[in-house]
Amino acid sequence: MTDFRPVLYVQGWLLIVLAGAMGIPAALESLEGNPDWRVFLAAAAFTLFFAVALLAAFREHRVRLDIRQGFLLTGTAWLVTSAFAALPFAFSGLSLNYPDAFFEAVAGITTTGATVLQGLDRMPDGILLWRAILQWLGGMGIIVMAILLLPFLRIGGTQLFHTESERPEKVMPRLEQTVLAIFAVYIGLTIACAVLYRLFGMAGFDAVVHAMTTLATGGFANYDTSFGYFQSFALEGTAILFMIASSLPYVLLVRGIRGDIGTVFHESQVRAFLGLIVVAVVAMTWWLTAALDHPFDQALRLAMFNVTSIATTTGYATADYNQWGAFAVLVFFLLMFVGGCLGSTSGGIKIFRLQIFLIRLRSQLRRLLQPHRVAPMTFNGKPIPEDVPIAVMTFILLFFVTVLLLALVLSAYGLDFITSVSGAAAALGNIGPGLGPIIGPAGHFGSLPDGAKWFLALGMLLGRLELFTLLILLTPGLWRSA
Repeated sequence: MTDFRPVLYVQGWLLIVLAGAMGIPAALESLEGNPDWRVFLAAAAFTLFFAVALLAAFREHRVRLDIRQGFLLTGTAWLVTSAFAALPFAFSGLSLNYPDAFFEAVAGITTTGATVLQGLDRMPDGILLWRAILQWLGGMGIIVMAILLLPFLRIGGTQLFHTESERPEKVMPRLEQTVLAIFAVYIGLTIACAVLYRLFGMAGFDAVVHAMTTLATGGFANYDTSFGYFQSFALEGTAILFMIASSLPYVLLVRGIRGDIGTVFHESQVRAFLGLIVVAVVAMTWWLTAALDHPFDQALRLAMFNVTSIATTTGYATADYNQWGAFAVLVFFLLMFVGGCLGSTSGGIKIFRLQIFLIRLRSQLRRLLQPHRVAPMTFNGKPIPEDVPIAVMTFILLFFVTVLLLALVLSAYGLDFITSVSGAAAALGNIGPGLGPIIGPAGHFGSLPDGAKWFLALGMLLGRLELFTLLILLTPGLWRSA
């Protein structure tokens, strides 16, 4: 039988961190003389009570997780933290019911960036800061999950990023050092981004909040017009730089900061991701100039920011690209599915999976032409294990099937085709805004039925947990005795 005690014990520590994080907006509201500090204090006390209860009841001298416990912890940690992270939204004076509060919390922790809130320009600073903190903490959690857990849980081809001879107990000390270095880089980049935002004209509070949501590739902004509020080329350029940086593998960023810059650009998925952004920017710039008569410099600026934002699954916007015509809408819809590199904070299918799919397709075509030719598939110059292409293609198929099913559910709630399909893709890809007038970059998710919000929140969790991590918890075989 599976021992749940280590899982519940770790959950307790996660809730301790969450309760501590609630103290930050509480302190800010108190300093500003806003009585909403009591909201965060009450939520923190409630969370802390359950955290201490879990730690006391399931105290372990040493936590060791087997594969079942690994799946259980990974699958439930995001759900449990989201449930408690929703409390400040539910307790606040925003008149949010719990489905809305839970949706906002999930959109934050999964770094999706979809929102049910409107009137952000007049929102209390504590709520805006809490949204940013959720995304920033979620970004950290995503990196840890991608490096420590997914390769060993063999999710969707991620086993490609460790060798068969590497067992978790053998490499864990080295991985722990890597994670500490990654945390330092993540924090350092956040500070650098905030400083540059401030230097280029943002107010101090805006700089901090937008730096946190930029590095998390989450896209929560302080204004209803998103990043378009600032109307600054310097700020947009800074955002582009850090959105791209956070969509690259953080392990490679650590090496690059230590002086090995060549390693970053030698990585196949990095080159493919950057190449995709360049191609999409060129195509969108051409469309805006040729079809919509935008001046070239304006078209390039709009294309660079909005393409980068969607490709990195950040979700910021400087314009309503729904008004750019069918070609632009189709390009943005396709970009929703891609995402950044494995080991980054971005969502989506991940560029490496699309590369593996194309490598497998090319290999199959060669076999049709030359049946007796033996040509091993390689990625980054190394042979691809036989189980990786199957895992990748299974993941991609499951991703699109899930988008279809989620879109069908949303349509059953009366949503139109564009809203249903783009909402499903945006949720599962952890992007944020969808397409169309309701949930597009100029809209929000607040007007959707509560049932649709619950399913979209499930889609966000499924996407962030790489589908299999959550679905496998529903498999009876996981709970049978070994």
